[in-house]
Amino acid sequence: MSKIYLQNFKAYLQLEKSLSEHSIQAYLDDVGKFMQYCEIENIRFEPRNIQLQQLTGFITWLHDLGLSATSQARIISGIRAFFRYLALEKLIETDPSQLLEMPKLGRKLPEVLSVEEIDRMIAAIDLSKPEGERNKAIIETMYGCGLRVSELTELRISNLFLNDGFIRVIGKGDKERLVPISEITIRYLKNYLELIRVHIPIKKGFEDIVFLNRNGRKLTRQMIFIMIRDLAARAGIHKTISPHTLRHSFATHLIDGGADLRAIQEMLGHASITTTEIYTHLDRQYLRDTIIQFHPRS
Repeated sequence: MSKIYLQNFKAYLQLEKSLSEHSIQAYLDDVGKFMQYCEIENIRFEPRNIQLQQLTGFITWLHDLGLSATSQARIISGIRAFFRYLALEKLIETDPSQLLEMPKLGRKLPEVLSVEEIDRMIAAIDLSKPEGERNKAIIETMYGCGLRVSELTELRISNLFLNDGFIRVIGKGDKERLVPISEITIRYLKNYLELIRVHIPIKKGFEDIVFLNRNGRKLTRQMIFIMIRDLAARAGIHKTISPHTLRHSFATHLIDGGADLRAIQEMLGHASITTTEIYTHLDRQYLRDTIIQFHPRS
C-alpha cells in the first residue's frame, strides 16, 4: 500500500509540479524515511490515521540520532509536501503536518562538520610528531565508526577484527555491538599500531588499550576534547565542537546519503535497539555494506 502512495505522489510531482528528477527523489526519500520510522516503531503507515503526534515523534527521533537542524527542516518540507498532496487528492480529511514546527536554527542542536571540514582537521595534524599518526587514527576511527569518546578511549586491541572489517565496541551499560570499519580507517589504525604504538613503553594494565599517551597510559576524555578543539582551530573551523560532533557527523552524513535508519541506529548503539524487540535484526554483512555504500570515507 505504501508503494502506491509513493508512486502517485511521484506522478503528482512530475506532472503537476514539473519538478526535476533530483528534487522529486529528494521528496520521495524524505517520505521514505518517515515510512522507515513507522515500520521501526510498529506504526501502521496509513495516511488517514497519521496524527501530529507521530510526525513530531519522527522529527524528535531524527534529532536524537544527531541530524542537524538544516537536515531536519529539509525533511519536514518533504513531509509537508506529501501531506498537502494527500489533502488535495481527498485522501485525508485533515493535514497533520500543518502544525509541524520547523526546528529553530538558533536552538542548541548538535553541530555537524562537513566532509571537507573533517578533511581540513586531519590535514592540520602534524605528522612529524609521533602522536600525529595516533591523532589521525583517532579522528578517522571516531568519524568512520560513529564512536562515543568513552568508546574510543576504552577501545581494545582484542576487540579489533580488522581482517573481517569490524570492531567490537563496549557502549553505555556495558552493552556490546559490532561496528563496521572502512578500509581507509583500517589503514590508519594499522599505521598507528604497527609504526607508533609498538615503540611506546606501555604501563601495566594498559597493554590491551588501543590509543595510549606518550607515557603508555590510556587517553582521557579531556585529552580527546582538547585535541579536537585544537585541530578545529588550526583548520579554521569556527564551530563549537566536541568529540561527539564527529559522531553526529557520522550519523548525518549516512542519513543524508540515503542509508537505512535502522542500520544507523544499530551502528550507533542506540539504547532503544537493545531494549525493545520491534527493531529488525540486521546481520553484520548488511551493516558493513551500508558503511561501504553510504559513508563518505568509503
